[in-house]
Amino acid sequence: MKRAEERETLPETHVGDLLRANRVDVSMLLIRGEAGGTALTGTLYEPGDDPPSFSGAPDDGAPYVWVCDSFYEVASGGQVQRIGDREVNVAFESPSPRGFETREQAIEAAKDHVRTQFQRIGLDSEDVTVAVEQP
Repeated sequence: MKRAEERETLPETHVGDLLRANRVDVSMLLIRGEAGGTALTGTLYEPGDDPPSFSGAPDDGAPYVWVCDSFYEVASGGQVQRIGDREVNVAFESPSPRGFETREQAIEAAKDHVRTQFQRIGLDSEDVTVAVEQP
């Protein structure tokens, strides 16, 4: 058995690469917003993906389905989150899946949703960096 310092290291591999190598459809997108030292990521399911089917999920006829947490600042309770140089009490709502007819509509709505969540905890939407990634 090799000692820890002698073990071979595997090259860094992206999860999406592993899934594609095993022929798993990975057309969904991750939409991630970052601001104030924290981040929020939601999932955009595209045609061919299996969107969530829990209560409140949009009907199966929507080709694009956006799912992401929603949260807001509360005076007490909730979860304490460090935002920049201050601590904020944050309460979470149930994820609110939404269906869209086009990819462009879905991505724009997802970006708006992410920016809105940061506004709800006192950050300027202009300070939110939003990225669209394929896993």
